[in-house]
Amino acid sequence: MNLFDKLYDNNENVPVRFVGFTTKDTRYDFGIVYTNMFFGKPLVICMQTGRSTLLDPKDITDLNHLQHVFRIDSQEQAEDLAEFFSEAIPAIPFQEQYE
Repeated sequence: MNLFDKLYDNNENVPVRFVGFTTKDTRYDFGIVYTNMFFGKPLVICMQTGRSTLLDPKDITDLNHLQHVFRIDSQEQAEDLAEFFSEAIPAIPFQEQYE
C-alpha cells in the first residue's frame, strides 16, 4: 500500500561547517550545511539544542527571527549571532528550486 506521494528524494555531497564560539555571556555550537536545496539557503543547526532553520542574508538582519528560532532571551545575544552569521552565510542569488 502506497500511503505517501514522494515529493523529492535527492542525495547531495555538500560542504558542512561545524563551528563553536563564545561571546561575553554564551557558548554556541553550530553545524552549517551549505546545500543547493531550499533555494540556496544554508541549513543552520544549533548543536546544543537541535533547533534548526534555513538562513539567508536577509533573515540574518531580522533579530526577532533569530531570537524566536534559537529561543534567545536577549537582543544582545541575537546581535552577536547576526554578526557571526553575516560572515558565515554567503550571499547566494535566488535559485530556481522547482521546474
